[in-house]
Amino acid sequence: MKILLIYPKYPDTFWSFKHALKFIFKKAVNPPLGLLTVAAMLPKQWEKKLVDMNVTTLNDKDLEWGDFVFISAMSIQRESVKEVIARCKKMGVKIVAGGPLFTTGYEEFTGVDHFVLNEAEITLPQFLKDLRNGGAKHVYISNQWANMEETPIPLWELIDMKKYATMNIQYSRGCPFNCEFCDITVLYGHKVRTKSKDQILAELESLYSQGWRGGVFFVDDNFIGNKGKLKREILPAIIEWMERKKRPFSFNTETSIDLSDDEELMRLMVKAGFNTVFVGIETPDEGSLTECAKFQNKNRDLVACVRKIQRFGLQVQGGFIVGFDNDLPSIFERQIRFIQKSGIVTAMVGLLNAPRGTRLYHRLEKENRLLEDISGDNTDCSINFTPKMDYTTLINGYRMILSTIYSPAYYYERVKRFLREYKPPEKGKFQFRFSYLGSFLRSIFRLGVIGRERGHYWDLILWSLFKCPRFFPLAITFTIYGFHFRKIIEKYV
Repeated sequence: MKILLIYPKYPDTFWSFKHALKFIFKKAVNPPLGLLTVAAMLPKQWEKKLVDMNVTTLNDKDLEWGDFVFISAMSIQRESVKEVIARCKKMGVKIVAGGPLFTTGYEEFTGVDHFVLNEAEITLPQFLKDLRNGGAKHVYISNQWANMEETPIPLWELIDMKKYATMNIQYSRGCPFNCEFCDITVLYGHKVRTKSKDQILAELESLYSQGWRGGVFFVDDNFIGNKGKLKREILPAIIEWMERKKRPFSFNTETSIDLSDDEELMRLMVKAGFNTVFVGIETPDEGSLTECAKFQNKNRDLVACVRKIQRFGLQVQGGFIVGFDNDLPSIFERQIRFIQKSGIVTAMVGLLNAPRGTRLYHRLEKENRLLEDISGDNTDCSINFTPKMDYTTLINGYRMILSTIYSPAYYYERVKRFLREYKPPEKGKFQFRFSYLGSFLRSIFRLGVIGRERGHYWDLILWSLFKCPRFFPLAITFTIYGFHFRKIIEKYV
């Protein structure tokens, strides 16, 4: 059997980093971890080929080669998915589809031969068994949760690592919290399920043996869902492995704000090589936090929490939301003040949306306020329900936030604030690579010579050289990030 695994295109979005990737000569941020893991679950004797449409072109010859096309996607990739399905049907290639997009809304996709939904560790073996016996069904669904200790190491040999900015690993699934707007518990449940220490070390070793050196993203939706196991087993094992291998990787992940309450955990994460965490801040408004059941963020000084995490050596990237029923028109200025005061350089501000299956979706459905499906794009000014706030006021206020926080004056000041408070350990020293020189030179021309932010660019360059030379490479990175964010924001404001 010949299996062609296809990962559809991402559009140009906040998290695509499309405009930043050009500076570092990469095609995409991360490889398709889900498909690479599914590939490892298929019979070893089957031939496998992966086409990531974000780094290469899908040719008709690829489709002619495969007996089956396996496709996985998220909501942001919907349009590319439809194009791929149409091409497959035109050429008579059978399609097997799975992943978050199909699990929450497979009914809208015609032309797919087999839907293998929910977690592949459970539904894929059932499909393969039926396929061998000549009776594969149209839809495979399960309400069980997979044992992650049975998840195999991804087939990294199917990709060209040089085309990606970072690699990725999944340690856990599930989240103990129950935020109204979030579909993570719909997809993966409340119980935090984890891989073993040996599995994580084996995956790190696999990346290392493939020649990877650089960033690794732990894709967990809440990496610290089981703090005890992290502190007892996982992080100490990673620390020992990293020391033995002379620290070939740096790590980033997603956590909840209560990370700031556990100083031991932060120290262990930094010692293990973590330098960045994405945290769902959402809003400084206590009423809106109550509305969306984001109780882990309530009754705390969120700015102080962010600063504490950053003083421990972890850069905080933040997620923010406007459009809650409780939001007043003052929320737009409050969000701007919070973001600037916190020193969160990468601040993803989105309009509230209701993904299928979430408690928010069901509430709005009962209130007859749903309008359409979500786009999956965090910053495209779309909202899939009728808000309580006047729609024009909401959209204009949202655009004002984006245009303000990513204007050169506000953005570069935020970078300085962060660098002043960031306290990583000396051990995390910068490792020079020749490709960095090309990126720096490209930033000089694009941002320091012809860019409209050139005054702010040179001010930051000189400031970082004299005030905090250790962070000079990070300062350059932030200038490149800022260029990408402004290009994205300009499309909508």
